[in-house]
Order: sequence, then structure tokens, then C-alpha cells
Amino acid sequence: MSLTEVLENRFSVRAFLDKPVPEEILKKIFTAAQLAPSNCNVQPWQVYVVSGSQKDALKDKLTQALMSGNPPNPDFDWGIRYEGIHRDRQFESANALYGSMGIERSDKEARMKVLIRNWTFFDAPHVLFFTMEKYLNIMGAVDMGIYAQTLTLLMSEKGIGSCFQGALGQFPDPVRAFLNIPDGQGILFGMSFGYADEKAVVNTTRTDRVPIDTSVVFSG
Repeated sequence: MSLTEVLENRFSVRAFLDKPVPEEILKKIFTAAQLAPSNCNVQPWQVYVVSGSQKDALKDKLTQALMSGNPPNPDFDWGIRYEGIHRDRQFESANALYGSMGIERSDKEARMKVLIRNWTFFDAPHVLFFTMEKYLNIMGAVDMGIYAQTLTLLMSEKGIGSCFQGALGQFPDPVRAFLNIPDGQGILFGMSFGYADEKAVVNTTRTDRVPIDTSVVFSG
């Protein structure tokens, strides 16, 4: 499969089979991902992959944190409020997701149940947390994005589905304690991954992309 084909076929998976990815495949993918570029080759990513019973235990702790009623306390600034065309695209994405499942905008309870599944990792066999030294700030976040994109495309090449989740950076304390992450490392975001359940309705969700003349300016 070419890179273009990988990009054309990849989508955010929100329902997974109960089928772990073999360890040897995971090691090959993460080894290849180390080739991702970064500013000055600093390679700031520190990634924690959690599977099996450890994943289930961490899921319980995150769910407890969510249900406690305490507000999110992310390590990095997630306080952005989209405006204008960006807000329109955010709404379009949400409508595509809930629409694929037949959930009306007015059905707040059903929408909340879908949202909570972020912290149960969509029942994926694996979840990972992207972390970096907090002092790296925006420059480190750029490198982390490049690494994460590299990783998900390598997974897609092997038939492994994934979903990036900013939600997994919102309650860092139980994750930090469970995985013994040093205080100086911040959890930026997470990703659930595994083999997609192709029969799940939620996995029929697709989002549009704007034409390149909206995003790209050619000069010369």
C-alpha cells in the first residue's frame, strides 16, 4: 500500500476487536517510528504503551477521575476555544460522528455516553500516552505531532486502527501515578489502537477535507 493509499483509507477508529497486536509487530512499528524527524534531532517523545490487565486497571482509574466531578487539570494548555471556520469544522466533525450512530443533537445523555468512551479507550486492546518534558512547550509539541503522525501511518500500513485522543491528556494525575511518570514529564495526549471492528456503526464515520486552495498558497 502506498503512502497516499494509507492516508486515503485511514480513519479514527472508535470500536475495536478483542485482539491484541502481536508484540513483534508493535516493536517493528515503534522502531520505525524512531525515524520521525524532530527539531535539531532532539527526539523529545517519551511514549507509554499499556495493554492487557494493566490497561484495564488504568481505565478504571481514569473513569473514577472523570466521574469524581473534579475539573480536568492537563499538563499543557488545552483551553483553546475554536472560532469561525474552525468552530464550523468542529461541529461538522461532531455531527458526522453522532450522525453515523443515529444520535440526535438534542440527545445529551447518548452523546455523553459516547464521550465517556474516550476514557475507556473505546475498548481497544492497547492505549498509549504521548509525553514530553514540560519545558519543551510548543517546540516539543510540534515534534510530538510529527512523531504521532508517523506512528499512526505505520500502524495503518500494518492494518492496525487508531484514534488520537486529546481527552487522554485531561486527567494526567492517575496516569502519572499508575505509570510512574516523572513530574517533569507532561502528558500531551493519547491514542487507543488495535484492530478495527469493521461491523461497528461508529466506524463508518468519515469526515471531509477542504480543497487545497483553501489551505495552500503557491507562489513563483
